[in-house]
Amino acid sequence: MTAKRKIQFSLLYRDMFQSSGKFQPRKDQLERIAPVIIKMGCFARVETNGGAFEQVNLLYGENPNQAVRAFTKPFNEVGIKTHMLDRGLNALRMFPVPADVRRLMYKVKHAQGVDITRIFCGLNDVRNIIPSIKYALEAGMTPQATLCITTSPIHTAEYYAGIADQLIEAGAPEICLKDMAGIGQPAMLGKLTKMIKDKHPEIIIEYHGHSGPGLSMASILEVCKNGADVIDVAMEPLSWGKVHPDVISVQSMLKHYGFDVPEINMDAYMEARKLTQEFIDDFLGYFMNPANKLMSSLLLGCGLPGGMMGSMMADLVGVQAAINSNRAKEGKEPLSEDALLVKLFNEVAYVWPRVGYPPLVTPFSQYVKNIALMNLLTESMGKPRYTMMDDSIWGMILGKSGKLPGEVADEIKELAKEKGYEFTTADPQSYYPDDLARFEKEMEENGWDRGEDDEELFEFAMHETQYRDYKSGAAKKRFLADLQAAKDKSASQGISPEEAAAFKHAKADAIVAPEGGIVLWEIGGDGECVKGIEPFIGKEYTEGDFFCYIENAHGQIVELPAALGGKLVEINAKQGSHVAKGDVIAYIERPNAEA
Repeated sequence: MTAKRKIQFSLLYRDMFQSSGKFQPRKDQLERIAPVIIKMGCFARVETNGGAFEQVNLLYGENPNQAVRAFTKPFNEVGIKTHMLDRGLNALRMFPVPADVRRLMYKVKHAQGVDITRIFCGLNDVRNIIPSIKYALEAGMTPQATLCITTSPIHTAEYYAGIADQLIEAGAPEICLKDMAGIGQPAMLGKLTKMIKDKHPEIIIEYHGHSGPGLSMASILEVCKNGADVIDVAMEPLSWGKVHPDVISVQSMLKHYGFDVPEINMDAYMEARKLTQEFIDDFLGYFMNPANKLMSSLLLGCGLPGGMMGSMMADLVGVQAAINSNRAKEGKEPLSEDALLVKLFNEVAYVWPRVGYPPLVTPFSQYVKNIALMNLLTESMGKPRYTMMDDSIWGMILGKSGKLPGEVADEIKELAKEKGYEFTTADPQSYYPDDLARFEKEMEENGWDRGEDDEELFEFAMHETQYRDYKSGAAKKRFLADLQAAKDKSASQGISPEEAAAFKHAKADAIVAPEGGIVLWEIGGDGECVKGIEPFIGKEYTEGDFFCYIENAHGQIVELPAALGGKLVEINAKQGSHVAKGDVIAYIERPNAEA
């Protein structure tokens, strides 16, 4: 190289935790780490917040608005740019958001000190991204329009460059190549970077690549050689594995190639490393699966992103006992977690093309993973694929979330037809009308403070269910109970809970929650079940009978069938209990069942 070109680094402090486990650091921990990150001296940008960040703060009873303001403030003061994630149509949650709430988000986040918003649509549908570009510019933020990278017959450099042209024309001064599963091929990423830079030399390009399948370092070098400006990195003890490459390795590689890269204050690096480990030891580590510290070439086949590995492993453990119980009834050997993980990866690889090749990023990675996971469960029950798909998944398939890159398989089209569902090409936002007035009215009636810059109003409108639980104190109580259970499990010896459950319920079918929410055995009325008593033990069901309801995060009431039928012998979730997807609600013993 004849001249040294400057490359900047962005620290993914939020995403490091999301890729590793369930929770994020508390506000007081973020306040402690921020000055140390600054002292490292090598970061031009820091990722401070996003969807999972805000929701999990609510889930453990902390106000996310205060956490965002506290974390961004020190970076704002020294000129380090802060950035966040925006899921386009879904903003900061897993399902679509009304336009007026999306617009309010930008007013709030700019006031809270966030500089850059990384706007993406899991389907790369520009109709979902362009409104957020406009909202960001109106609010004084920098919109970074995003290409969700994956590898399929459809997702070529030319395909992505065409989308980039539309986003730049709409006003985006930056483009992010979001390689959320790390399966983008380095050669394609280099070619794409050059295509964008040749046509739009003034555009800043940032590369984000997870390290899970092992391609990320090669990809970083290729995009930098072809004009990338900013590289997302992590740091120990949460780098590598299913997370991101470590800043030390990336800096060394680029420096020796000849790029102009910042030096790292290693004393500060070690201090930040120690603090982060302290946060993990404090409570975050109880919700981290050790497998997320490992890289796996198997991810190349299924394309699942590192950012969802924490939740996926929790889901996998949740259904393992139920699947093995069903296998035992057929005289089959139980599946280990590793064996089940391989089956899940294979099922994702089977499902993905058949639902139109959506890039596997939030929420579509969760949707595809959920289809695959529930397919494994229904297979163990002798039922066909696609038996347990919720409204959100169907929304993606039918086009309500945006245009799928590929064609939906005939088998799924036929299933949609049987259910009376219709496919659509309408603008996705048209299905989700303005709704902010409803939240303004309720806050006024409750006497709730709308917050500085309307930030509490925004939080309520964005995360309605979680915000109610935060305000009532239920979230904090539930988190403390979960934490104690996790500590107890960590301290226990001998037979695992999964093995114990499989043995205990060898004769029974598990009724598993197909999605998270509140269990309702009865809706309204004065029945004894509403009071928390269980009158249904011993009740007989036939296959497909109505069993109970789940009220999901959307406020929708979902009916659950009684699997293959039998006698209800145990209830794990009483009226009003919160369950996660994959949790066992109850057990039904089939007639003449054999252990």
